[in-house]
Amino acid sequence: MLGYFSALSNWGRWGEDDERGTLNHITDAVRLAAARAVRHGRSVSCAWEVAVPEDMERSTTSCPCAADMPGAEHMPAAFHADRRWGFSHERLGLLFHGNTITHVDSPCHLFWDGAMYNGRPHSLVDATTGSAWAAVTAAADGIVTRGVLLDVARVRDVPWLEPGQGVFPEDLEEAERRQGVRVRPGDAVLLRTGHGCARHGGTGSGGIEQAGWHASCLPWLRQREVALIGADTPQDVQPSGYDDVLMPVHAVGLVAMGLWLLDNCDLERCARTAAELAQWDFHLSLAPVRFAGTSGSPVNPIATF
Repeated sequence: MLGYFSALSNWGRWGEDDERGTLNHITDAVRLAAARAVRHGRSVSCAWEVAVPEDMERSTTSCPCAADMPGAEHMPAAFHADRRWGFSHERLGLLFHGNTITHVDSPCHLFWDGAMYNGRPHSLVDATTGSAWAAVTAAADGIVTRGVLLDVARVRDVPWLEPGQGVFPEDLEEAERRQGVRVRPGDAVLLRTGHGCARHGGTGSGGIEQAGWHASCLPWLRQREVALIGADTPQDVQPSGYDDVLMPVHAVGLVAMGLWLLDNCDLERCARTAAELAQWDFHLSLAPVRFAGTSGSPVNPIATF
């Protein structure tokens, strides 16, 4: 597996100054093909709701009559005359990396031997200004492509994979065969382990062990020229099976391949819709917030069938 860092490397593949990594697989032609995947017009969110206070700190200001707010005396006269409007606003704080919030990881999220994607040093990440390389703003125009849901829990005929169970290339190909779909260059592949079903039922694992991608899927993903992968877990099966690498899919994917990751999806409605319509591909759109210098962003992926 350690050999994947060189064997699967995309460093220099799209130029020495490339920060987009596998998003380069999403061409204009791929986006046009993704639009043709819309055959029913039905849209489904693939994100979890961000809860208060479990997932974020939140303070809300509510002012029923804006003319009475502190400092209103310094506002123009028209402000005082209109006493019918009020407002509310929030200040939010959240740590979106982790095991609960649906978010996208950009390539600067992980280092290996002190380096980021395309060979840039970790020193390009500053504690004050964030990352000057391969931050989430590399996807400022959004991620719009064809999504493919591979429902491995359904293939194995179980409600969910147990924590610690990995998904292997043969599982992906069996899902393709049963679902009548094939992953193409530029696609986003979403992996359903069924963890969302367990999480909705309150029986999701709270420990370190989790189902997810096994590292052996990485050559398959590179061969298929996948642009982005997602899962209903934080991607990597845990334990990974490798003593030297805690999260090989994260490490090899982000650092060597420049593979963008979509963690902690809620794929239950998406899977039910796909089964109902007998359609396992769809138009997928993600719009990361343009946070300057950050290693990712909370997102609400929308699958449109």
